[in-house]
Parts: sequence; structure tokens; C-alpha cells
Amino acid sequence: MNVNSQQNSQLRETAVLVAQLQQIYQKKTCKKAKKIVFLTMQGRKELTPKMLYQVHLQDLIPEHNFYRVLDKAIDFHFLYKATAPYYGEEGQESIDPVVFFKICLVGYLNNINSDRKLIEYCSNCLDVRLFIRYDIDEALPWHSTISRTRQLYGEEVFLTLFKAVLKLCVSKGMIRGKRQAVDSVFIKANASMDSLVEKEVLEDASAFVDELEENSEFKTTSTRKKIVEQHHAWKEEAYKNQPNPNFNIDKIDEHGNLIRPRFVSNHTHYSPTDSDARVSVKPGKARQLNYFGQIAVDDAHHVITGACSDFADKRDSQCIEKIVELTEENLNENGIELEELLADGGYSSGEALKYLHQKNINAYIPNFGQYKPEREGFIFNKELHQYECIKEGGNKAILPFKGEKTDSKGYTKRTYRSSESSCKNCPLREQCCGKSTKFKKIDDSIHKEHYDRMHQKLTQNPYYAKKMVRVRSKTVEPVIGTLVNFTNMKRVNTRGIKQANKHVLMAALTYNLKKYLKFITKKVKTKAGVVCEIETKAPISKKTVFYNLKSLFLSLSFFTKLNFGPKLNLA
Repeated sequence: MNVNSQQNSQLRETAVLVAQLQQIYQKKTCKKAKKIVFLTMQGRKELTPKMLYQVHLQDLIPEHNFYRVLDKAIDFHFLYKATAPYYGEEGQESIDPVVFFKICLVGYLNNINSDRKLIEYCSNCLDVRLFIRYDIDEALPWHSTISRTRQLYGEEVFLTLFKAVLKLCVSKGMIRGKRQAVDSVFIKANASMDSLVEKEVLEDASAFVDELEENSEFKTTSTRKKIVEQHHAWKEEAYKNQPNPNFNIDKIDEHGNLIRPRFVSNHTHYSPTDSDARVSVKPGKARQLNYFGQIAVDDAHHVITGACSDFADKRDSQCIEKIVELTEENLNENGIELEELLADGGYSSGEALKYLHQKNINAYIPNFGQYKPEREGFIFNKELHQYECIKEGGNKAILPFKGEKTDSKGYTKRTYRSSESSCKNCPLREQCCGKSTKFKKIDDSIHKEHYDRMHQKLTQNPYYAKKMVRVRSKTVEPVIGTLVNFTNMKRVNTRGIKQANKHVLMAALTYNLKKYLKFITKKVKTKAGVVCEIETKAPISKKTVFYNLKSLFLSLSFFTKLNFGPKLNLA
């Protein structure tokens, strides 16, 4: 019995151990199964190429995509007629003109300056492919095709596209036409300063006249070269101790030849890479070869109404006639007249003010720094055309008109001079004329009446004049900043003044097109938002109506006789 009981107890213990082991095994198995289940839920995607695909490009692009909206906003089919004169009846078929301009537009919209990068970008973007009508499996044109086509078309084709975009802006009321703000910007040319070479020097004026009609931009006279060299010698001496370490270093190649001297001038040097580019500099910037972009902007919605390029060695005042004529033409074609023109002091010159006065354009341009509205101690007699001395203690000398002379800078001035007998014994002669000079001379610009008219306009209503300065600054300067930094106008990737003009027009019309699309696609309130707004306003209106009824009810004569004063506590 003892043996049997002992065996039974061992069997029971063994059964308990087996049951425990089974439980442990089942738990481990469940954990493993959970892990396996978890791992099988993790997705993994691998590309399996197919022989055939059934997909449409339109299905891959959302309806609200920017390029779809742009394609619906403007019809480019007028470009076929505009570019027809540039093609013949025989030969290989060219790139579609609409495709060319659309590809260029994509480059300016995305600030891409290289034609190679532009084609690469267009090839990789499905929405751009849909915009230019190229399917997924179609190869885009070569980058050289874009460059050659750009050179083929004339400036008038690009101007036609600019006017078409401007007309869209006018149709939506984005242009008022009353006030135009004008400003300029340097555009870097596609040429290096190291490409500058010295112009051929002609010994005398007769040789210059003989060669005037043949490559005159590559030649200069010996007199002009001598004047420029004297100026450079003075500059070298004056700036000898300046801290710039690169100033006193000439550009020398590996053979010891002088690549480019420290001082260069448009009078003595030119770039054979781009003969239309000019050496220019802005304060705080390095000298480089540039073009001169001119921009006119309407102050209503900051739409560009005129854009062109010019040579960078010109002053702003020399370019104002060109940009005003272009802007006025663009506005007149849309039935709008130019009334006011805003510009900075760089556009101030006698010729510019005279031109604007003849055009009956109300301009607000500050006079440049050398202008003097009046001469201290002298008054001008318009009837006798002379200056008269009014200084106390003086001899009351008369300065009659002596004629017009042109100074060394090319400015024509009127000269008024007194006689020596009138000033030599004057007690104020030394402080008025100088120690050795015995007569008084005053020089005025031949356009002084135009400067005086502008000065009178700016001083009669100084508040309005300051307001115009602020309007000009906030209208045109942000536009130029956007053009340079975001629409690819910082640098020209072509060569020649005509190509630079096309570049400026394309950047300007791209800016206007973005303005137009933003204007016509303004966010509208949804129905839910409108309902919510009505519900929030309704309680306020009910309270207002109730308050008005209460006031009317209590204003009746029955209630006015009752005393509704505060209760007194008599306890």
C-alpha cells in the first residue's frame, strides 16, 4: 500500500508538472503567434514594372493645380499669328510657339535661369507636362531649341504677350492709370569683367570721323583716352591707402600679361563677349557688366504697365522718355490715360522735366542736389533778364546775361556776370567773389524754369509731396525686389540689348500673370462659414431690437410720472 500510494503521489506530481509545462508552452506559443501576426501586418512596397500601363495624365493632376488654373486663365493661341512671319514654307517643322512660351514662362515662375535646368525641371513635373501638352512618354525639346527660338523671335512678339497679359489685368479693374511709379535696376549681363579689352585708339578727330560708321563702339579718340587716364591716375593716388586688399592688385595671367587693369571705363574698354553690356556700379556693390532695366508700376494693385531695358552707362534721366512712351502706349491701347508720374531724384534733369512738361504729365520728381532755388544776396529780374545784388553794404551790382556756354561735363549753362568796376571797390568783394577775382559770376542751367516749376510744386503742398514719395517707394520698390529675387530678372542668360529687353518683358509679364491669377482666385466664404456668421450675429440683433422696444415703452408718459428711485431702508 505504501508503495502504491507513493507511486500515485509521484504520478500526481508528474501530471501537475506536465500541466504547468503545457501552460508555459501555450503562453510562449501565443506570444510568438502575436509577434508573427504583428509582423505580417507591416506593409512593404516594392516596384514591379509592368509591360503595359493604363493611365491618363489628366487623372494625375488635381483640378485646382496652379498650371491648370493658368492654362484656363489665358489663351495663348494668338501667338501662332504673331510668330508666323518667322517661318518659311519648307524645311523641318519647328517647336510649337505656344510650347516655347509656356516653357519660358515656367522658367520665370520658378526662378530658373538655365535652359538645361529648365528642360530638366519640365520633364520631371507632371503638371508642367500637362501645361505644355507633352504626355508622360514624350521627350521634351532640346535646351538648344529654346535658346535658338528665343533669338529667332523679335521683341515685338514678347511685347505682344506682355500686352495680352496687361489687357487681362485691365479687364478685371486692376489698373487705375492715374498714377505710375518708375524706377530702375541693374541686371547682370552674361559676360565677365575679365573679358574686357581696350578699344582701338584713333590719333585724331578726322580718323574718328572716317571710322564712325564702322564698329565705332570699339574705337575711341586719343583725347578721350588721355582724359580717362588722367582721371584714373587721380583715383589711384586718392584711393592709395584704402583698406580694400584687392584694390591695388592687377589681374595678371599665368604668363605675366595684364588681364584687366584696376581702372576701366566704358570710354576705353569693351567686352567682345557682349558688346552691348556696360561697366556700372551701385554704391556698396562691385563693378560688373550690366544692363539697365526700367519698370513702371500702377499704384492701384501694383501691376507693371511698362518694362524695357537700356544700356547701363546711361543715367535714369536719359531713360525716362523711353519708359514713359512705352507705358503711355500700353495704357492708351486700353483706354487709360497717364496722369501722374512718380520717380526719385535720379530721374531729375532739365531735359526730362522739359519732356514731361510738354507731354502735360503731372510729375513728382525731387530736384537733384546741385539745384539752387535762389542765390543768397541776389534777386533775378525776369523782365531785364539779369541778377541784381541786394546785399547790405554792397555796391548793388548788376549781373547782366552774357551768353550760354557748355562746361567740361557737357552741361549748357547761362552765364550772368558783373563788370569789374562794379565789384572791385565793394567792401564785400572778398567774401562774395574771392580774393583775386574782381567780378561776380553766376551760372544757371538753361532749364532752370523747369527746375523752379518742380520746386514750387513740391513746396506749395509739402504734405502731398511727402505722400507721393511714400507712394512711389511702396509701389515700385517691392515690385523690383520681387522681379530680381523671384522671377529670374537678376541675370540675363543671353547676350545683346535686344535679348535683354525680351528678358525684362518676360519677367514683367510673369509678375503680372501671378498678380492676375491671385486676383481672380480670391478665397470666398463657404456656405458653412456664412451660416455660422449669421448665427453669431443673430443674438446680437435680437438684443438690440429688445433694448429699443424697452426704451420706447419706458418713454411713455405713464411711466415718466412714476418714481422708480432707489428703495430706502427704514429699518
